[in-house]
Amino acid sequence: MNAEYQVRGVSTGIISPGDDIVSVLTHALSCTNEVLLEGDIIVIAESALATAEGRLIDLDEVTPSVKALALADEFAMDPREVEVVIQESDSIVGGIPGFLLCMKNGTLLPNAGVDASNAPPGYLVPLPSDPDASADRIRREVISRCGVNTGVIVADSRTHAMRVGCSGVAIGCAGIPSVIDDRGRCDLFGRKLLVTKRAIADNIATAAELVMGEADECMPIAIVRGLGLTLSEEIGIEAIAAEECLFMGTLRNISKKGND
Repeated sequence: MNAEYQVRGVSTGIISPGDDIVSVLTHALSCTNEVLLEGDIIVIAESALATAEGRLIDLDEVTPSVKALALADEFAMDPREVEVVIQESDSIVGGIPGFLLCMKNGTLLPNAGVDASNAPPGYLVPLPSDPDASADRIRREVISRCGVNTGVIVADSRTHAMRVGCSGVAIGCAGIPSVIDDRGRCDLFGRKLLVTKRAIADNIATAAELVMGEADECMPIAIVRGLGLTLSEEIGIEAIAAEECLFMGTLRNISKKGND
């Protein structure tokens, strides 16, 4: 990987349902006399992508279930929002006032990724239905229309255990490995690394978040250039089972001991 790289935000204006993300990107670049280059990594905010894919949910059309009403009362949330979170979750682990901790697609995240930020008033934006498939589709359309091979990452922002603030995380990936395995390499003192894997897609998503922002920046896309990553047909985010996760595994063991 190169020592120097660039991260550039792309200002697009507000994304609407039905918008073609590749057309939005290429038009925005042409307005500043820029083009995509071979090896660029395109990072797209999940909310913008989900909106373009028509995933907006009108809260006035949501009827809360009995479960949603109970959870809303327990965690001080809008019952309609809770109902959407339930529908988007694989399971609900717990919560704090205002947020539910959910399992979705093999990962933990607040409110199943459902967000009111950057959605029109009275609407919610869930995650794209299949972020990996979306990333792959966008990558192939870029190759077809622009004649350059790129990687594509769909990025979200997440909090981390016991830390304040959000950082980027990749929820969809195509054209590059999401993780690079450094096991077998040597450290500064010649010891072989036994467990180290670098979360390349997550690290790129975090770098992109610095220019994309979280508020009214209107930069839902970033171009990361100069990393020198080998492009491939690889699709998807590498995940691990809950029992292999340090945090989830520890919590499950504590819970099991408490029930013994």
